[in-house]
Amino acid sequence: NPHLEKMKEDILYHFALGTGTHDFPALFGDVKFVCVGGSPSRMKAFIAYIAEELGLGSPGYDYPNICAGTDRYAMYKVGPVLSVSHGMGIPSISIMLHELIKLLYHAKCSNITIIRIGTSGGIGLEPGSVVITRQSVDATFKPQFEQVILGKTVIRSTNLDEELAKELMQCSKEINQFNTVIGNTMCTLDFYEGQGRLDGAICVYNEEEKLQYLKEAYDSGVRNIEMESSVFAAMCSLSGVKGK
Repeated sequence: NPHLEKMKEDILYHFALGTGTHDFPALFGDVKFVCVGGSPSRMKAFIAYIAEELGLGSPGYDYPNICAGTDRYAMYKVGPVLSVSHGMGIPSISIMLHELIKLLYHAKCSNITIIRIGTSGGIGLEPGSVVITRQSVDATFKPQFEQVILGKTVIRSTNLDEELAKELMQCSKEINQFNTVIGNTMCTLDFYEGQGRLDGAICVYNEEEKLQYLKEAYDSGVRNIEMESSVFAAMCSLSGVKGK
């Protein structure tokens, strides 16, 4: 964004951070991996796990929330790994990603890999399976993210890094703990009707229609459903950041 260069100070409002109050290169300049997920508590547990795996933490250490000045998102760091919560749905993760990408830019980070981790609804898979997303598709199975900007509909690509998918699949084979597949992830705007559930407050279809829709999704290559992947893929691609 060329407008950033004209700003005396960039305030990352929803992180409670700013270039005028924080030394971004000192705080985040060594970051190489960013993992994002919906829940603050999950991302705190994740950073504790990563610290143990990398041998950088001590048992029982209470990792501080870098974004403690706000209740919108939570952020934790250990070594080169940043763990950030993004809330639920496209609007919430979109706001977080705008500020995260700016944070990495101000910190002068390079060769960054961003991975979204989280639970999702599987299609044709055993519970507990891991899906590595090839590309995100919308609820009509198209690989695109649609957004209205200044009254005009803008369509952006949702392809993700293919080599990273292969690397993650190889890691899964070496660990050999989870059933792992590479497939498309369907991103919806809603948890209930948008995902064909029958237990929402409103439902205008029957079980047979639901099952037919899920079969069509499976036949198109969809293996799981969630609510953030499309804008995640689009923004990573536009920013030149390797994402999965």
